[in-house]
Amino acid sequence: MFLKELSLLNFKNYQEANISFQKSINCFVGNNGEGKTNLLDAIYYLSFCKSFFNPIDSNHILDSEPFFVIQGSFLSNNVNDEIYCGLKRNEKKQFKRNKKEYARLSDHIGLYPLVMVSPSDINLINEGSEVRRKFIDSIISQYNKEYLDHLIKYNKVLSHRNALLKKFAELRYFDVESLEIWDVQLVELGNLIYQERKRFLEEFTDFFINYYAFISSSKDIVSLVYDSDLSNNDFGQLLKSSYAKDQSAQYTTVGIHKDDLLFFIGEKSLKKFGSQGQQKSYLLALKLAQFDILKKNKKLTPILLLDDIYDRLDEIRIKQLMELVNGENFGQIFITDTHRDRLAKVLRSVKANYELFVIENGNILN
Repeated sequence: MFLKELSLLNFKNYQEANISFQKSINCFVGNNGEGKTNLLDAIYYLSFCKSFFNPIDSNHILDSEPFFVIQGSFLSNNVNDEIYCGLKRNEKKQFKRNKKEYARLSDHIGLYPLVMVSPSDINLINEGSEVRRKFIDSIISQYNKEYLDHLIKYNKVLSHRNALLKKFAELRYFDVESLEIWDVQLVELGNLIYQERKRFLEEFTDFFINYYAFISSSKDIVSLVYDSDLSNNDFGQLLKSSYAKDQSAQYTTVGIHKDDLLFFIGEKSLKKFGSQGQQKSYLLALKLAQFDILKKNKKLTPILLLDDIYDRLDEIRIKQLMELVNGENFGQIFITDTHRDRLAKVLRSVKANYELFVIENGNILN
């Protein structure tokens, strides 16, 4: 699977752009602020129906223009697919595959598996548990449609339950029977999601540990710990025992929506005790493990986006990474960098087949 062509109209700082890609490595080089990362985000849109960086679609329309359009042509299993994403201000986003609009955007997720490696990945370490849950959910949802459906339904039920708790507070009463109606659904869906996350992390962790060892060339012992309320508790009983706390907080205080993924170096927290080098190696290993697990479960080679890789690794690690992604396990890759000669040199050193595009103020120069 690979992206053959990309077309943009009024997307971010691109008034109009048309670009054709090769199956292997495609490089976008130029100064900061010229639009290199915006091209990666457009490709991400075609896979996930949204931006990697900003969930508000209207923020990606160029200046005062009335709309934006992103179009892409994929070749997957010898079949050509045309993907269209368009948004007019104050209107609903349109997303089409081969001119047929989706009834649900979730039906598109996973058709074109993709992994984005970005400097913003540091949020996985520094931010709260929601970021790490989204990381897990975005991977599983690309190969397990049932999981995505369960997740969507769980969040809807959770929203209804939380609204009921707020209503109780406003009206100064508490009705257990009304709450139990939502509890039954929350427990059923929550248990399914918990089991799938647990299965996923058992498989994912092996990929991650192997990649960390390769990237870091160290003897660090690393581990991922799945922290969930459901690990040692019955979800239904947890909800019942939390009624008083939920009533006071006016929201559901226990459940899989509180799950977390904990990062460790040895027995110490990566966030508190990991060096900058360890953290960078850890994050890259997480993303490469994401690549492998998607490839295994989708039976497709994902597209890999590498944004500003020199922000993350030293020269030695960059060369190791380029040797790795230039191998048979990987497919189409998009790389951004501010130094054309630096990137070209390392790609030549690993005998990579690549094409290089210079980006200047929203213009693509080949």
